[in-house]
Amino acid sequence: MSTLQQPLGSGFNAASTAEDVIDGIDLTGKFAIVTGGYSGLGRETARVLRSAGATVIVPARDRERAARALQGIDVEVETMDLLDPASIDAFAERFLATGRPLHMLVNSAGIMACPLARDARGYESQFATNHLGHFQLVSRLWPALLKANGARVVSVSSWGHHYSPVIFDDPNFERRDYDRWAGYGQSKTANILFALALDHRGKSEGVRAFSVHPGSIVGTGLEKHLSTEELRKAGVIDENGKPILDPSRNLKTIPQGAATSVWCATSPQLDGIGGVYCENVDIASLEPLDQKTGWKIGDATRRSGVMSYAVDPDAAERLWRLSETLLLPGDKSAVG
Repeated sequence: MSTLQQPLGSGFNAASTAEDVIDGIDLTGKFAIVTGGYSGLGRETARVLRSAGATVIVPARDRERAARALQGIDVEVETMDLLDPASIDAFAERFLATGRPLHMLVNSAGIMACPLARDARGYESQFATNHLGHFQLVSRLWPALLKANGARVVSVSSWGHHYSPVIFDDPNFERRDYDRWAGYGQSKTANILFALALDHRGKSEGVRAFSVHPGSIVGTGLEKHLSTEELRKAGVIDENGKPILDPSRNLKTIPQGAATSVWCATSPQLDGIGGVYCENVDIASLEPLDQKTGWKIGDATRRSGVMSYAVDPDAAERLWRLSETLLLPGDKSAVG
């Protein structure tokens, strides 16, 4: 993977915005789905893709709330709950019934550092929401991705993958003490491994996959489980509670945070490339020191790169098999 995780020299940087990277790209006639597309980074991603001409569909657990948040943006709002397998299936079936191809799927929805909660199957909520729900969604939408004759799947991961690899023997914290940051880190590592495994399966059929770190962005709602003191210690807000903005340290605005997702979903610079983790609108390098433990939330403003365990092909395949097992009994991914 070290040969793939090499920056391209894209010409963009940490301060580039989603509008910067979409400039000159025409998405007329293209179809995109953006999970979490009604708030924060997802909303900006949906808005910018629509501004370039794409038809954008935003699935949301609370359809009415999402519609209010998206007023003024010409997108379609549908119902879907990533913690409810039947809801995911129903959304995918409705989309497939339209006969539309799917050119871009941006998996932007997520939760972070929340108290221990489990879905109806008993699965830990961060792993279930951030990874398993999107794994199922991609599998169900696979015919539409193939129909596009050139599609991209973008998984919004995080520098937070540094906090934990996937613990394959106990992904749902059934035999170990729950730690909310370990749970978040595991789910974000899963996003990266999923992109690697998906790209391996899809590239021969024109489906490429990417994972991204958007930066540290306050105000998206993702930080709702963190106290003001935690945010201050992390160095993302000042003593008055205002966000600190410094793209050179990955402290970004929402338009800057959405840039890498939009770039991965649309840029011709990535034609023929896939399975890579990107940050600051370029392919990221491998984490040079590959420290195994002890990462703190504030380290995200000082370090960059991807951990080697998150781009390990063997771990990616193991996660794929685990994800199939954890889906509904007897269910298997249709991908590949």
